[in-house]
Amino acid sequence: MANILVVDDEHGIRELLSEILNDEGHTVELAENAAQARAARLRERPDLVLLDIWMPDMDGVTLLKEWSSSGALTMPVIMMSGHATIDTAVEATKIGALAFLEKPVTLQKLLKAVEQGLARGSVRKPAVTPIYAPMTIELEVSEVPSFPGPLEQSPKAHQDFGLDKPLREARDEFEKAYFEYHLAKENGSMTRVAEKTGLERTHLYRKLKQLGVDLSRSKRTNG
Repeated sequence: MANILVVDDEHGIRELLSEILNDEGHTVELAENAAQARAARLRERPDLVLLDIWMPDMDGVTLLKEWSSSGALTMPVIMMSGHATIDTAVEATKIGALAFLEKPVTLQKLLKAVEQGLARGSVRKPAVTPIYAPMTIELEVSEVPSFPGPLEQSPKAHQDFGLDKPLREARDEFEKAYFEYHLAKENGSMTRVAEKTGLERTHLYRKLKQLGVDLSRSKRTNG
């Protein structure tokens, strides 16, 4: 397993990523700004860095440039942001980032990018082609299917998930609809949904959060 450095100024995101990566068997070091990231990189020699773009002291792209120009970019770096543009993502990959993930990062995209980043090894190898993780296309409220309750099954429970989209995006949309359907069918009971889908309850909750499933609606329905 790998030693991974997570750099993000949001405490909740650091803790969530740390929990997920620890569950995968990785050792995780946390930093909330560029200064801490520099120190952690020298101290821990991480195998991979998850680097947020927007931070208070120095943005992630500038820190990436600093590492690249000083010869310190000896590990794969995956950029993260909830507000960056396509131009920013392209710039980061040109500097040396192996992937760009848009927040909220789904569990599948995170683990896939980490797996690919660790497999690529050092970004200093000239033959390496940067990985680009497509940005998530979020569904508008009007596009989310209305799922019937347990006594009212309807063909409306099925949805066109955009077969012309990249596989990972289409899969995320399907999984979100899948879990929303079962939450509605089981009246919001996490225990019954966990049994129905074959997932451990803690893992189910984390997965729903990563997919952006609105748990408050299920609670209202259950109440």
